[in-house]
This record gives sequence, structure tokens and C-alpha cells, in this order.
Amino acid sequence: MPPTLALADVESWGLPPRLARDFLSRVNGVIHRAAAPLDAHGQERLWRELCGLLMSDADARWRFAAHRALFHLAYANRAPGDGPGPAWFPAASDLRESNIGKLLAEHRLTTYEELQRWSKERREEFWATMVRKLGIVFRRDPSWILNPASDPLHADWLPGAELNIAESCFRADPKKTAILSGREGSKAIRRMTYGDLRRLSARVANGLDALNLHQGARIALYLPMAPEAVAAYLGVILSGRCAVGIADSAAPPEFRKRAQIADAEAVITVDSYVLGGKRHLIYDKVVEADGPRAVVLPRARSTRDLLRDDDLAWEDFLGDRDTYDAVSCHPGEPTNILFSSGTTKDPKGIPWTHTTPIKSAADAYLHLDVRPSDVLAWPTSFGWMMGPWLTYASLVNNATMALYVGSTTKRAFGEFVADAGVTMLGVVPKLVRSWKSDGAMEGLDWHRIRLFASTAEPSTPEEMLYLMFLAGYRPIIEYCGGTEIGGGYITGTVVQPCAPSTFTTPALGLDLAILDDGQPARRGEVFLVPPSIGLSTDLLNYDNDEEYYAGVPKGPHGERLRRHGDQIEHLGGGYYRHLGRIDDMININGVKTSSEEVRSAIGNDLVYDSKPIAVDLDGSGQHRLVVYAVPRDARLLGSDELRIQLRGEFQRSIKANLNPLLAHVEDVVLVSELPQAGPGKTRTMKDLRKDYLARKARS
Repeated sequence: MPPTLALADVESWGLPPRLARDFLSRVNGVIHRAAAPLDAHGQERLWRELCGLLMSDADARWRFAAHRALFHLAYANRAPGDGPGPAWFPAASDLRESNIGKLLAEHRLTTYEELQRWSKERREEFWATMVRKLGIVFRRDPSWILNPASDPLHADWLPGAELNIAESCFRADPKKTAILSGREGSKAIRRMTYGDLRRLSARVANGLDALNLHQGARIALYLPMAPEAVAAYLGVILSGRCAVGIADSAAPPEFRKRAQIADAEAVITVDSYVLGGKRHLIYDKVVEADGPRAVVLPRARSTRDLLRDDDLAWEDFLGDRDTYDAVSCHPGEPTNILFSSGTTKDPKGIPWTHTTPIKSAADAYLHLDVRPSDVLAWPTSFGWMMGPWLTYASLVNNATMALYVGSTTKRAFGEFVADAGVTMLGVVPKLVRSWKSDGAMEGLDWHRIRLFASTAEPSTPEEMLYLMFLAGYRPIIEYCGGTEIGGGYITGTVVQPCAPSTFTTPALGLDLAILDDGQPARRGEVFLVPPSIGLSTDLLNYDNDEEYYAGVPKGPHGERLRRHGDQIEHLGGGYYRHLGRIDDMININGVKTSSEEVRSAIGNDLVYDSKPIAVDLDGSGQHRLVVYAVPRDARLLGSDELRIQLRGEFQRSIKANLNPLLAHVEDVVLVSELPQAGPGKTRTMKDLRKDYLARKARS
């Protein structure tokens, strides 16, 4: 039987004594009724009962400390072979009404495992099914889904076809809402229908034609994710040209480098917008970078008066005609160039073709169970792969996008999520960390949310339990992949239980292998088993084969594998845990672990976030553990007392939770924020090592 609680435990959650006694009595009643000893299923039943009690009690509902304590109590002493404890379980309706459930029924399969096996063993049949399910629009049908004569490393998808993937985004009723949008400083929610979006996209395409930009010309997008940005993106593709995504947070030198790598001939940008109470001047950065000819959306300033001689205001650029016959293209022609983070060298220019969005839309349809009734929100931009991903995930599936320009850490964003009726909310863990730190989203009515998604960096179980708590326990689909995949390689589903911060399956239509020193292992480096729609076959400024295939070992059955660079662990119960990038492996005193594993072990109430690194200080080859930490109280950034205190607490946590041989922290570096390589992504250990050694040289 799980341990019972004492009154002091319940009072520590913030409940007044009288309420604490009553709640304690009910909790212990549930525990005493549980059959002992508790096996895995018994623990799961106990958590369901305790969760129901928490959700029905007005005093306990918004006290996360109570939820966390009872979740850990329910799963105390869980056997490793059973895997982590789930916080959410699929209902019969999820198994029956989900897109995966319907696909199972259609193919007369009885389990998810059978579906997964079919999808990886009969890939052409799987992708043919997804092309049909998604209603991909062709000008000329393909001869095959996958050319049987093509090399899996350079797969030839949809040979003989002609299409323009943007047309597949406009199949919904023109009167249906395509985009709901809000912005910081306003409560108003703007609505754009599919018909409105198609007309504005057509005006963009006509405007590009009027600029005499040739077919295939590359047009940079350097602006936040607003309805006009979506229309600009689709208009570029409708016109047979190629969008170049550059994050609007990029400084002028970063913008210049990416525009030059892509050979962008024009840029669509915005004069300015408000984020976190501050006006950000984006067009000024284009001018400072000596960027290409610009089309500038107005915001607050009188745009026409500020433009360079050849630049155009948005309204002057848009064509008058609101219809456009999409340019027919071959499947392998580029539609979009995106960039890797470029932490250690020039960023990789990664082309998306007319086939790549099929991967994005299929992942959304299957793993995030996107339906036409859904409203999808995921704070992003076209400078990150999730901008195009969200566009196709929503529009190809005839759903609605919810876009917000402004600070997503503040309560106003949470109110927008509620008012827009968001049903799928995507996050990066860093965002959840902020919400948990200041409680900004607590008490909001998020009952319409039916699932979350999380990507960009490994999460921690406590962060993800907190996210589920905010919406009354909805599943979180952990989603890990990359720009060069067009989506995910490992993820979750709504037909499998959800344990916080874990994955449950390789993405359908794809497979993976975990190797340690070239041998199959439960914990090690992950490699992908091609082919799959979405996998890159070309890079703009690097050799694709050299980046992803050179020196890669064969798979367990002799398969040709593709390098990805992540570490994962296959846990009990069918779950997987992400351990971060292979670049972030830590080896101290002969003990190997990952930076993310150490980070999970050293969670501390005084710290907002941390990044452990291993540093060779004297060239001996012996590494020391150093922790970069962001204090919750910014006033303590220069505090030696806090640094020394954290060093001791980190060492004790590592000793208790990981391995005593790792439990020597050489130093703690207090920083205001962790250097970022992209949305939610901390720079690799290699970059922070350079930073630390530079700090030591200056001291």
C-alpha cells in the first residue's frame, strides 16, 4: 500500500487547517481502499482516483504542490520495467473516434503496434494512404508514390506528378475560419476565412509577378506569425517561388548571412510590432543589414515615409486581382528554405519541397489527431520549421490556426488561448517553465484544449505534469524531429497513455534504431531508417550525404541508417526518454550521462533553468562539471553566496539522484538567460565550453 499522508504534508500545500484535515481524510480514504500490494495497474487506478479528487475539490484544484505530491505518491516504488507512471489515459472514445482509431478500423488492424508495423514495413502503401487521406491536390497524378528503383537514401517520391502544395491548403469551405489572430495590447480576435486567405495569397502572388521576379526566385520572410505572414508564405509558393524563413528575432548580421546563403532577391517584412511592452523595429534591421528589396507591412509608423527608394509598402505591393492560377511544379522543386541553428558553423540551408509538407500534415493528422473542428495554436514564426509545419498541419487538415503576436509568457496570451477556443496548444518547455515560475496561466478556462504538444528541447516530468494540470489533465504529445525531416521521428499518440516528458512511438511511416558503439542498445544514439517523405536529400550549402550518412554504421538487420544526432533511451512499458543532443554527452570519472539527465536531477527552487556542461580546464583530457544557472531572483546574478549555495545543493542532488562519481561541481555560472540557438533550444555544450574558458581567461 502507498504511504499515507500526514496533516503537515497537506498544510504544506497551502490549505488552511480545517480544509487540510477534510482533504487529508478523503485522500487517505482513497489510499486505504486501494488493493495492496499495488502492481502497475493498481498504481494507475490509484492515480485516476486521486486525480479525480484533486479536480473536483475547489480548494485543491489550483494547488500544483498537491497534484505533484499525490502523483508521486500514487507511483511510489514503481518497478522500472513498468515504465514511468502515466498521468493521462485514453478513453474508449479516443480509441474509436481518433484518426488513428479510424485508420485501424479501415485496415482491419486491432492494435496500435500492428499499425506501426504496417506503416514501416509497407511504406509506399502507408504514404499512399496518407496522400489520399489528406486530399493532396495534383495537377497530374504520380506514376508511383515511391519510385521502386530509387535509392532509399535519395528516395524519389511522387515521380511523374505535377502539383503546387499550396493548393492543398485551400480545400475547406471558403466560409470556414482559417485563422483566428490576436496581438498584445488588444482583446480583439480577428477572423480570416479560407476564402479571405486564398484571396490575399493570390494578391501576394500577383504582386510578386508584378515585380518581375523569375520563377523559383527566393523571397525572404522576416516578420512575426500573423495572418498576412501566412498569406505571404502561401502566395510565394502559389507563384512557383521559394520562401526563405528568417526569424524576426535575428539580428541584422544573422539576417544578412541567411539572406546571402539563400540568395534572397526580396524580403517581406514588417515595420514594427509590440512584444513584451516594447516596440520591435524589424524593417530598420533590414535596412541596417543592407537587405534586398523589401515589401513592408505597416504597424504603427507611417510606412511610406520611411522606405528606401526601391522598397514598397504592403498595400502598394499587393496586386488588385484576388485570383491566381497556381504554378504547376514537380514534387522535388523547393518551396521553402529553412535554417538550422548554426551553433558551431554557418547555418545549414535546408530546402523543403512540395512533398515535405505531406510529412508535416500527416504527423498532425495521426499523432496530434488534428480534425477539421480543431483550433491549433503554437507560438512560432516562419523562421522556425514549426511555422510552415503549423500552416500545413492546420490548413491541409481543414482546421483553424490561432496566431498571437506578442509575449506568450503573459496572462494575456492565455486569455487569447481561452477566447479563441484553442483545442491543440503547442509549446516549448522553456515557455512552460516560465508559466510555472510565475503562475501566469493558473485559473484560466482551458477546458476546450484536448491535447498539448511539446518540442524544441527535452522537457522535464515536473514541467509537463504542470502543463497537464493547467488544462485539467490533457495528454501531451512530445514531438521530436527536425527541419531536415519535415516533422517528427519520435512522438506520441492519443491512443496510448501519456506519462509526462516521455514518447511512446516512432513516428508512423518511419523507423529508428538506437545504437551504442554501433551495437543495438536501449540507451544510445538514435539513427533513422530511411526512406520517408520529408527526409532531406539536398542541402543548400553543405553535402547532405556527408552530413547524414557518412560514417554511419549499419542497422541491426543491415539497414542503411541516417544520422540524426540525438540520444534517447527506451524505457520500460514501451516509453522513450529524450536525453538531448549527442554533442551534450558528459563523461566524468568514467561515468557517461547527458546534460539533460543532470539538468533533470538538479532542479532547484532558486533556479529558473540550468545547463550543465563538461569542461577540460587544463588540457589533460579530464573533464570537470560546470553548471550555467539562471536565478529566479535576477538581483542575485552577482551573488557569490548564491553561487556557492547552489554548488553544494547541485552536488547533493546529483549524488542522491544520479551517481556519486558525478557529484563534484567545479563551478556555477550565474547568467540572466541561457544562450539560445533557436526557439527554446539552448546552445550546445561546445559553445558554452568556449564561453566558460573565455570567462576563466578574463578572470
